[in-house]
Amino acid sequence: MQRKSEARRLDILRAAARVFRRLGLSATGMREIAEEADLSPGNLYYYFSGKDEILLFCQERTLERLLASVEEARTASGSCPGRLRAVMSAHVRCMLDELEGATAHLEVEVLPEAMRRGVVEKRDTYERAVRGLVAEGIERGEFAQADPALVTRAMLGAVNWTARWYRPEGPRSVDEIADSLSDYLVRGLIPTK
Repeated sequence: MQRKSEARRLDILRAAARVFRRLGLSATGMREIAEEADLSPGNLYYYFSGKDEILLFCQERTLERLLASVEEARTASGSCPGRLRAVMSAHVRCMLDELEGATAHLEVEVLPEAMRRGVVEKRDTYERAVRGLVAEGIERGEFAQADPALVTRAMLGAVNWTARWYRPEGPRSVDEIADSLSDYLVRGLIPTK
């Protein structure tokens, strides 16, 4: 029963993501999400107590995926550019995966403080881990000298922004965007000879 409920929650998250993308977060209500998910509003409330809980579910799932990708890169062997490229590529894929409702992932400030606190802690942990990869690359001479915090925030800003401009019907696939953008961002850190 737990797996069935989790699967249904993911279906609802997909539906919510489509509505968030189409109408925007503030214009979306539980009624629109229920309609998109082919549920009555009452049935929707069985799975989620409100829009805030849907947003929290989205953000927690997204952050779990991001933290897993950076942990894998942190413990992997190989060059810092290759490991950082893998993290940035995974981040783009996560942001553009309709399941996660990436637009909602960026709206952490709309959550009530009690719900927001844990999300912010996970987000900060992820940022510190990415910054650690950048700093390691600088220390090893694989990246040019730079401020790791500034570089990391610029990179994360670029990959997060894909959720705002990406259109599934556009000319490039998620994989093409993830590979091209991650390559571009990491290439900018390589020292010129």
